[in-house]
Amino acid sequence: MNPKVLVIDDNSDVIKALRVLFILNDIECIGAESPAQGLKCLADQKVDLVIQDMNFSQDTTSGDEGKVLFGQIREAFTDLPVILLTGWADLETAVQLVKEGAADYLSKPWNDDKILASVRNLIELSQLQQQDSRRRTRVQTRLQKLQLKYDLCNMAFAAESMLSLLEMATQVAAAPIPVLITGPNGAGKEKIAEVIQANSDLKNKPFIKVNVGALPADLLEAELFGAEQGAFTGAGKQRIGRFEAADGGTLFLDEIGNLSIEGQKKLLRVLQTGEFERLGNSKTQKVTVRVISATNENLSSAIEKGHFREDLYYRLNVIELDLPPLNQRKEDINALISLFMDEGKTLSKSAESLIQNYDWPGNVRELQNAIARACLLCGDNEIQPEHLGIKLTKNTRNEAVEYTKSDIEKALEQAKGVVSQAAKGLGLSRQAFYRRMEKFSIELNKR
Repeated sequence: MNPKVLVIDDNSDVIKALRVLFILNDIECIGAESPAQGLKCLADQKVDLVIQDMNFSQDTTSGDEGKVLFGQIREAFTDLPVILLTGWADLETAVQLVKEGAADYLSKPWNDDKILASVRNLIELSQLQQQDSRRRTRVQTRLQKLQLKYDLCNMAFAAESMLSLLEMATQVAAAPIPVLITGPNGAGKEKIAEVIQANSDLKNKPFIKVNVGALPADLLEAELFGAEQGAFTGAGKQRIGRFEAADGGTLFLDEIGNLSIEGQKKLLRVLQTGEFERLGNSKTQKVTVRVISATNENLSSAIEKGHFREDLYYRLNVIELDLPPLNQRKEDINALISLFMDEGKTLSKSAESLIQNYDWPGNVRELQNAIARACLLCGDNEIQPEHLGIKLTKNTRNEAVEYTKSDIEKALEQAKGVVSQAAKGLGLSRQAFYRRMEKFSIELNKR
């Protein structure tokens, strides 16, 4: 469906000229010769953009009528873009209205290419904003439902990818099946495991955590399955293993990808049968344990290389939850900062910029440590970049500042002011291009 523009002007020739221009360029156009007719058109049908004159009474040049009409449109249709058609006498009023929310102003007589570029860009931007607003509304509705129904263990997040992951985590929590959580170190895999446990039927049962990748090979069996007194040097008393301690509940096996082949073999048996023997005891014990495991390793690749048993992988991976790194869900950063920041502390603009442009290779854990460090080191209540203890690498800096103001202006010039074409020329999305225009204070009406 073609976009629709409403032209409000007391001069019927102006309406006709603009209607021809827009129709020839696949833009629907309707006209109104008075403010009252214009407001009625807006009430009766959906319009994507308004072009309004500043004066409607004969021999009037103050722009006051246009100012009143703009106020009425803005009050009734908050997000509707409005372009002002101005003469030299009311230019100052038009500039003031742009500061108050008008999308653009163009002088009479207008330049066809310029008005077309402005209309296309503003409609495009308005559609993007509406899509984003609808998306944010949907996300907020989903989040509220999730928070009302489940215990999210005080997780701080804003990214839709995290919302989707938590929806799946809470959905599978009730079924006592194995879950494999994948993702980089420090991203929050253990926190996801806590959410699963908190929303399962086992929430009041034992929840035992163990980093199996950190267990020495000679102690692995004793740690997981227990040992009798004297079973090995240093075993001065009977030791209860993690599986036995978790009986009837949940066992979280972190860094499962670092487990030795021998350890994998022993783990597979207890997952298949629930049976094991304490070290130094031939009596077979049986437990019922839900296993949640986590790894930062690519287990499919490890299987191909012979480093991880395929049969164990399928035992662990009934459901897989893939947790993205922090640099792929930067919407979460502000929510996490609010969680980690000491009361009364604030971030300076330069510290905020550094945090947003930094790549966070250590993920959530690194962010938490950086904020804790900054809260301790800042002399007053405002955190500066040097308090964070992080620096942009060359690669990160290049990614963060891809283009200069001159690059953006040149791209707009080559595209004759059409943002979608300028963005395409630089290999950017329209949203990314608009963000850079805002960053460098580049206004379309100045092009």
